[in-house]
Amino acid sequence: MKLPDNTGHFDGFGGRFVPETLICALEELEKEYAHARRDRKFKAELGYYLKEYAGRPTPLYLAKNLSRQLGIRKIYLKREDLLHTGAHKINNTLGQILLAVRMKKPRVIAETGAGQHGVAAATVAAMFGLECDVYMGEEDMERQKPNVFRMKLLGARVIPVTSGSRTLKDAMTEALRDWVTNVRRTHYIIGSVAGPHPYPMMVRDFQAVLGREARAQFKKKEGGLPDYLVACVGGGSNAMGLFYPFFYDRSVKFIGVEAGGRGLSLGQHAATLVSGKTGVLHGSKSGLLQDSFGQVSATHSISAGLDYPGVGPEHAYYNKIKRAQYVSVSDKEALDGFKMLSETEGIIPALEPSHAVAYLKKNCRKFKNSTVIVCLSGRGDKDLGIVTKYIKHV
Repeated sequence: MKLPDNTGHFDGFGGRFVPETLICALEELEKEYAHARRDRKFKAELGYYLKEYAGRPTPLYLAKNLSRQLGIRKIYLKREDLLHTGAHKINNTLGQILLAVRMKKPRVIAETGAGQHGVAAATVAAMFGLECDVYMGEEDMERQKPNVFRMKLLGARVIPVTSGSRTLKDAMTEALRDWVTNVRRTHYIIGSVAGPHPYPMMVRDFQAVLGREARAQFKKKEGGLPDYLVACVGGGSNAMGLFYPFFYDRSVKFIGVEAGGRGLSLGQHAATLVSGKTGVLHGSKSGLLQDSFGQVSATHSISAGLDYPGVGPEHAYYNKIKRAQYVSVSDKEALDGFKMLSETEGIIPALEPSHAVAYLKKNCRKFKNSTVIVCLSGRGDKDLGIVTKYIKHV
C-alpha cells in the first residue's frame, strides 16, 4: 500500500500536529524506522523475539461450537490472547523497544487503558533493561487492578492520571507532555495506530504480522480467502494488523466493531467512526467524538481499551473509501459475547474482542454461509473484576 504519503497522511487523515519540541524526535524516529525496516539484522532480531519470546505464530482456531451455535458456516479465531502478556500488544512493543535501543534511549514511556499495552511495554523494558513509566487514568487503574500490579511487578512506575475523564485519552495526553519535557533520553511507545506520523504507519507494520499469519493459515486450511474479517476498534491496532495484509483482496470484507457503550448519545459511547466528526487529537487528524462547540467529548465503554474518543487515521481512511464497515456494539451485548465464547469454546476473551464476538451473535443471519476470521486480541482474566459486577448468576 502506498499510503501514508511522505507527510504521513492517509488521503487527508493523519499527519503531524505536535509542539515544535517533538518534531526532531519524530523525524529521528521516522529516519530510524526507515533504516530498520530495510535492515536484515533488525528484521531477524524482531522475528527471533516474536517467535522465541512472544510465542508467534499464534493459532488460527476453528471455533466449531461457536459456529454451530450461531449458525455460521465457519468462524476462525486468531488467537492473539495466547501471546506472552496475553494480548497482541507485545507485537508492537517488541518492535519499538528495539528501535529505542538503536536510538540509545535509556527510558521509555507508554500510555494504557486496559493495561495490556502497559504490561507489554513494561515487559520489554524489563527484558532490555530500560526505565519505564506508564501513564494510566485513575478510572482505568481501578477497573484494571491486576494489570496495574503486573506492571509494577515488572519494574515499571505506573503514574495515575487524575485529569479529565481519567481514562485512556487523558493518559495519552500526559504521556505526550512527559515526552515533550524529556525528549532527548525518552522514547514514547504509543500503543495503537494513532498519534503523529510515523506512529500510525509503524504500529500498523508491527501488528501486520498477525494478519499475514492469518492469511497464510487460512489459505492452508481452506484453500482460499475468508469472506469477512471482524475485529474490535478503539484506537484500532489489532484491527489494522488484521485488515492491512488483505487490503487489496476486495472479496474480503472488513468489519470494525466500536464500543456502543450505553447508547449512541454523546458521552455514552466510544463509537468514533459510527457517529464522530473529523478533528485533531493527540497529534493526528482523524475521526473524533466532539460536542457542538468542537470540544472532545466524554466517552464510555465497559471496556477500558475501547474507551477512547479518537481512532487511528488509517481507519478513518478505510471508512472514507468504504473499504471497511464500522459498526457498534453495546456494553450489554459485549457481555453476552464474553459469556457466549466462554461457555461454547472454553475461551475467556477480553472485553475488547467480546464486542466482535457479540457483533457476530447479533447479526448471525448475515454471516450464515460465510467464513469469518475474528481477531481475539486479548484474554479475559484482566476483566473478571468488571464482569462479575454485571453477570450475577455465575
